[in-house]
Amino acid sequence: MKNAIVLCSGGLDSVTTAYWARKQGYGKITLLFFDYGQKTVKMERKCSKLCAQSLDAEFVEIKLDWLGKISDSLINKPGKIKKLERKDLKDTKKESEKYYVPCRNSIFIIHALALAESLLIKTGERNDILLGFKNEGEESYPDTTKEFVLEMNKLSKISCGGFEIIAPVIEMDKEDIISLGNKLGIDYRKTFSCYIGTEKHCGKCLACMLRKEGFYWANVKDPTKYD
Repeated sequence: MKNAIVLCSGGLDSVTTAYWARKQGYGKITLLFFDYGQKTVKMERKCSKLCAQSLDAEFVEIKLDWLGKISDSLINKPGKIKKLERKDLKDTKKESEKYYVPCRNSIFIIHALALAESLLIKTGERNDILLGFKNEGEESYPDTTKEFVLEMNKLSKISCGGFEIIAPVIEMDKEDIISLGNKLGIDYRKTFSCYIGTEKHCGKCLACMLRKEGFYWANVKDPTKYD
């Protein structure tokens, strides 16, 4: 039986991925959380730990101060946040660029592969690496695409133990992910998707708007408390 290392931010997509992993019958599940100086780290950590508790999974945190220091993303640095409306979601490319963290997902996956290889060497335990990536099409970040996942799998094969990197929700729309989560019994009140809120979802950033739209199109009542 294979085990799974799930990259988990405590957000809607990654928590759904973690629950999906349990449903797929993975043995031991490890939630890998990264502190890279994001404004929302407190709530992200809280929700990731709640997910780990619900799934009887191990919680592992890695601190990446350096990444936060070199990032100019609004996720890490102060700056004016545009209050978005539904009509703004027709073209989110410029807004998305404000939140891009350089090579973030590549760095996260390399750390996950290092953990997986370490466990293989020490215990013989073999893990798949699971990602909660959702591909936004033409406006997607370069490190969330199917092509990126394919290339990272090639890297895994030539650089370490050939661990499989899987992004099970990458082709789903947000409403599809929420519908899947409902079937898996996820309490989405215990997830945090906001880019900037420190206690509650701000309700106006791009992540919050996409979350709202997901619940709307899934025809599911949004349990989120917004400022």
